[in-house]
Amino acid sequence: MILPVVYEKLKTRKMSLHESVQLHRHLTSADIAAGETACPVCSRETQDEYVPLLVLEEDLQRLIRANAPDTNEFEAVCARCVRLFERAKDRIIQDAALQKDGSRVLSTPLRLDADERFTGKGVTIAFLDSGFYPHVDLTTPRNRIVGYRNLMMQDGDLATLFQPDVASWHGMMTSVVAAGNGSLSNGFYSGIASDSDVVLVKLARTGRITEQNIEDGLEWILSNRTRYNIKIVNISAGGDFEQSYLHDSLSQLVEECVAKGLTIICAVGNAGHLPNHPVFPPASAPSCIAVGGLDDNNSINRAKRGMYRSSYGPTVDGLQKPEVIAPSIWVPAPILPNTPTASQAELLEKLDKANDNELHEIIRENQGIDNELDAALDRPVHSIRQIIALKLRRENVITKHYKYVDGTSFAAPIVSSVAAQMLEANPRLTPQQIKQILITTAERLPHYEVDRQGWGVIDPRKAVRKALAFAQ
Repeated sequence: MILPVVYEKLKTRKMSLHESVQLHRHLTSADIAAGETACPVCSRETQDEYVPLLVLEEDLQRLIRANAPDTNEFEAVCARCVRLFERAKDRIIQDAALQKDGSRVLSTPLRLDADERFTGKGVTIAFLDSGFYPHVDLTTPRNRIVGYRNLMMQDGDLATLFQPDVASWHGMMTSVVAAGNGSLSNGFYSGIASDSDVVLVKLARTGRITEQNIEDGLEWILSNRTRYNIKIVNISAGGDFEQSYLHDSLSQLVEECVAKGLTIICAVGNAGHLPNHPVFPPASAPSCIAVGGLDDNNSINRAKRGMYRSSYGPTVDGLQKPEVIAPSIWVPAPILPNTPTASQAELLEKLDKANDNELHEIIRENQGIDNELDAALDRPVHSIRQIIALKLRRENVITKHYKYVDGTSFAAPIVSSVAAQMLEANPRLTPQQIKQILITTAERLPHYEVDRQGWGVIDPRKAVRKALAFAQ
C-alpha cells in the first residue's frame, strides 16, 4: 500500500507500484532484530507500506535520514514514518532545537506519536508537588491554572505561587510536561494535554515530601474534586518506606479516591539500581497507575528503546508495579524563570549562536553568571567553543527556555496527559477503564524483565482509539 500523494509522484517518475514497494534497502541492526520487513527508521514491522525516499522532498528526506538509527544507506521507509515526519516537518525544522550532531531535539508528543486531535480539553488534572510556578506555557493565551492551594498556609497563600524558590521548579516542570502548550517554542515543546486545566497543590516548603504531606494533599483533592471538576491526580512523589496497602493509610486513601472517580497516577520512583528496587506508597497502592521509566534516546525508533533505572516490584503485597512505562529521560521541560539556571541557559544559548569574534565580548558583558566562562576569558576561541558545547550537554540545555530532565517524576505526568486525552475522547471512562486501556494498548520492550516494565510502553494513539471505541 502506497500513499495516494506518493503514488502520483511515482507516476511522474515512471516507476511501477511494485518497484516502489520492493525497492532494495540495506539491512540495519533494527531489521535484523525485527525481521527484514522492519522499517529502518521506526523499526515497526510492515507488510506492504514502503515509500521510496527518492519521491519525497529533499528536506523531508534529510529529516527522515537524520532519525534513522544505524545508517543512511536505505532507500525506503514505511508510510507511517512518512506521514509522521511530513506532518511535523515544518515545525521540527523551524522550532526544534538543533543538537551538535545535526539531529533535532524531539518533543514528547512526536516521540510517542500522540493523537493531535485530543489535547485534554475540558479535563482537569491536579498535581501534588513541593511547589509550583505559573509558567507562561500554562497561563497564555488562557490561564489554565484553575486552582492553587498551599497546604503550608492556613489561607492557601496564593502569593507563594508567584515567588520562585528552590521548591518551585519540580512542580512547575511536572505540570508543564503534562499540560504546557509550548508557548516559548512556538508550540513545539508542548505536553500531550496542552489544553487541559490544572489544579496545583503545594505540599511542602523544601526538602523531602513525607507520606503525611501526600495524604494531606489527597484529602484536599477529595474535598475539592467537584468544585474544580478534577478527574486525574498526578503524584510525582513517594512515601517514607515500603509497606502493605492493607495497613497503610495513604494507600487506603488512594483506593478511596479511585472509588470516587479519580484516576490516580504515581511515579514509581528511581531506585531501580538498588538491590531491593523498592516501590513506596502511593505507587504501591493497587488501584493507582504506577509509572516506570523508558529511555527512548530522543528518537521515534523503537529499536533504540531501553529501560530507565526506575523502581519496580513485586511490592510487599505481591503486586505488579509499575503497570506501564513512559519517557523518563530526554524529557523537554521549562526552566524556572528569574533564576541563576535561567540566566546561565540564556547566556549559553547566546554564546552558542554568536560569531567567533563576539564570544569574548559577550562573556565580558555577562560576568558573574558562570564562573567557568568567566575564567575562560583569556582562552582562544576554539577552547571557548569546547567549553560552551560541554556546558550545554552537562546542563541539559535545549534552548534558553527549556532543558532535558529525567526521572519517573516526569514519566507520570506524560501518562496523566494521555489519560486526559482519553477522557476528552470519552468523558464516561472510569478510572478502572482508563487503567485497563493503558495496560492493554501498551507495548512490551523485548529483552527486559516484565517486572521492570509491567505491560510496557504507553501508546497514546492506541489508547485514545480504544477510549473512543468504549463510547460506542
